[in-house]
Amino acid sequence: MTAKKALKLVFIFSIAGVLFSGYLSYMELWGSGCNNSFVQCGSDFSLFNLPACVYGFFMYLTISVISLLGLQEKQKK
Repeated sequence: MTAKKALKLVFIFSIAGVLFSGYLSYMELWGSGCNNSFVQCGSDFSLFNLPACVYGFFMYLTISVISLLGLQEKQKK
């Protein structure tokens, strides 16, 4: 597998993670909570009063930006 294909795969999975964790974050923070959705959210533990899905959203967002920058760097050469 080439580096470009690997970066594309990482980018696709990270976008899927952004969408999924974004949905969970929205439901947990502004929606009716995850109890009424098709997925049950985490536990009662939260860091800085935020649910874990919010941290997952920002981690996936970071991975997607880094992989996108890597894909653009490969295209310049």
